[in-house]
Formats: sequence, C-alpha cells, structure tokens
Amino acid sequence: NNNNNNNNNNNNKSNNYTYEHLKFLDSPSQTYPNFVEGELNKEKLSKPILCIGAGGLGCEILKDLALTGFTNIHVIDMDRIDLSNLNRQFLFRLKDIDQPKAEVAANFINERIEGVKVTPYFKKIQEMPDEFYEQFKVIVCGLDSIKARRWINSKIFELLEYDDDDDDKILEESVRIMIDGGTEGFKGHNCVIIPGKTACFECVTPNFPPQTTFALCTIQNIPRSPEHCITWAKTIAWNDQAPFGKKNNKVTSIDTDNPDHMHWICESAKTRASEFNIEGVTYKLTQGVVKNIIPAIASTNAIISAICVNEAFKLTVNYGDFLNNFSMGSGIEGHYMTKQIIDQLESCVVCTGNVSDTIKIDGNITIIEFVDILKKKYQLTNLQIYQEFKTLYSPALSSGQKYNNTKLNELIKDDDDLSIFATEFSELTLTIEFL
Repeated sequence: NNNNNNNNNNNNKSNNYTYEHLKFLDSPSQTYPNFVEGELNKEKLSKPILCIGAGGLGCEILKDLALTGFTNIHVIDMDRIDLSNLNRQFLFRLKDIDQPKAEVAANFINERIEGVKVTPYFKKIQEMPDEFYEQFKVIVCGLDSIKARRWINSKIFELLEYDDDDDDKILEESVRIMIDGGTEGFKGHNCVIIPGKTACFECVTPNFPPQTTFALCTIQNIPRSPEHCITWAKTIAWNDQAPFGKKNNKVTSIDTDNPDHMHWICESAKTRASEFNIEGVTYKLTQGVVKNIIPAIASTNAIISAICVNEAFKLTVNYGDFLNNFSMGSGIEGHYMTKQIIDQLESCVVCTGNVSDTIKIDGNITIIEFVDILKKKYQLTNLQIYQEFKTLYSPALSSGQKYNNTKLNELIKDDDDLSIFATEFSELTLTIEFL
C-alpha cells in the first residue's frame, strides 16, 4: 500500500535468510560437468555486481539479485522518484517522491533482506571513473536509453587489456560481462555481451526499430492521423502562437507535467483534426504523443529482469550455458520468446578492433551536412571532427563551428584521414574518398 507511509520494513525483514534454494550449489551437476560445487560459489556470489538503473526494470533486477544470492550489489541511477513510478516500481512509496531512486531502492533492500548490502550512486554513468567499473565482473543493465547502453558497451571494451606477447589475446581478468534487458509495453529483450566471445551492443543496435517520427511536410500540410495533429499542435502551433508567453524572446517551453500546457495542446490538436475530418484526438493520446509514453507493463519487467538475473547467476557460478546472445519476447497475443545469435559486424568500431574506416563522399557537401551523414551512418549523437591538430567540427566550441557551412573539399583533400570522436566510442580514423 503506497499510502502507508508508516510501513516498518524491519517488521518484514527476512530473518535468518539461509538461501535454502542454493543448496544445489553444494552438489555436483549431472547436466553441467564444468560446474564445481562447494563453498567457493557463495564466495563468487559475494563479489561486487553492478545494476545500472533503478526504475521499472531496475527495481525488479535489484530484488531478483538479492533473492538469488548476490550479497554485494551496487546500483547507479540519475533519476528521482515521481508519483507516476509508484504503480510498478515497488521499492518506492508515496513518502519517497523526489528522492533519488538508487538511494531509496538500496535502503529498502538493505532493510528487508538480511545479509545483502546494496550500495547506491545518485549519478550519471558517465560521471564514474574507470576504477569504478573495473571492480565489477558482471554489469546488469535496466536502462531505458539506447545511448546509455551504447556508452556502457563501449566502456567495457575500453577496459580490455591484451597479452603482451599476443595483441589479439584478451586477458580474461579484464573482461566485464554486460547483461542488458529492455522493455517496451508487452515486448522485451535480453542480450548477453561478452568481449571476445559475442557481438557487442553496437552490433545489436540495428535490430532495434527506429523511434516513430513524422515528416514535417505531412504534419504541416496533409495530416492523416490524430498523432499528426497532436505533433502539429506541440511544435508548429506552440511556437507560432506562444500560448504561455515568451521569456528572453524565446517561446515558453512545454512543461509536460503542467495540465494547462497539455490541455492547450489537446484542444489545438482537436481544432486541427476537425479541419481535416480526423477523429480520435483525446487528452490521454495527447499525453502519450507529447511525452512519448509507452505503457510500462509490470509483468514484462518481471519476465525480462528474471532472465537478466538468471544469466548473471549462471555466468557467476558457471552453472549452465549462457544466452548466446539475444532474445526477444512478446506478450501481445499469448506469450512467446525467440532467441538468435547476432553476428559481429565487420564494420563495428567497438568490438572488432576496426578503429578505422573509409567513406566515399561528395566533396561539395558542407561540414554540417557531413556531420549529419556520419550521425546516421554510425548512429552517433554527439561527435567532434579533427584533422591532425585542426578542429573541423566541435559543437561545444565556438571555434569548432566556424567551418559549418564550408564545403568539405575546401578543407581537406582526397585520401585525407580525419579523427572522429564520439560519446559512443573513443576514436575512429576515417579516410575520405571523394566521389
């Protein structure tokens, strides 16, 4: 009961929790001959394990890790608790609103389950040093962002070390395993990434559908759906009419938590829809489009997190074959799951070691057009372009934008090498071939 602010977790604490369900670890396995029974397995389960995210999926993962036998859990999350989280993120209560998710989730489990220690970090994953990630052998991700997944994927490959006598041989002690889970309504996926053995997340990314977007010309001239009308209202109408005024000569930004803002967008969308005989614009749909809401289903989170933790358990104590390496589930009609092996992409700049590539390009395009091409080709968000010590593009610097409208062939020659830096990988050497 979320309204019971006086709930005393200590009264519900699992006293003398002896992990009876782990007794099988003390016996040899008939199925998995490589498994070694004994007390060493409990020692393995006491090693640090990292959970990234303490939201809908993260709460489930933390609970599953603690009840599966992991006793030294770390969790990192940059968000605070919102009222809308309480219907599925069961580690939080009404009194916890506006508190850091990681800290509240850690305190809940620490008080509830004896013998388990959860250490929270209220930070962005990018803020933590390499030394932080080096302490973990297994990293379980309950993220809602492709960008964050790509970052942590790149990080575990950056931390790899190689044999002094064999540049291609990865030192086993430097390998960090990434177990990724994700949900979208009734759909979910799991992915196990082991450097040197499986494809990385960068290779998996093309399997994810792109976010739904609408062409501006369609929205502005010939809307055909309620979503088109709502998008028109929140972009074109909002900027043209400035319904809530301006600040510093800029239109007031939409506050998706402000009912007045949302009702204005909804009514504007209804007016637009009536002009084109379109039905179906509702306040609920308006919220979904403006906030890009995909309904979160608690049962989907439970299934996907259970698979994540099961993989973490198997890989930690070497009990069973790990998922190789990608599975998807759907509960839209009944429930089914499929598994597939994702092959490494030969062009992957993260896991194949190919930190160089060649691109054939029209030399008459501008730098800013070149940046857009690179973003699409390598699925990048932020990037910088250098030629030796010369900055060709860097959005963070005013000097890094002076060539934005300069043609590419006015700055570089055919067969020149450029250095591309991005948040998704450390550096890519790109050879230019003009068409």
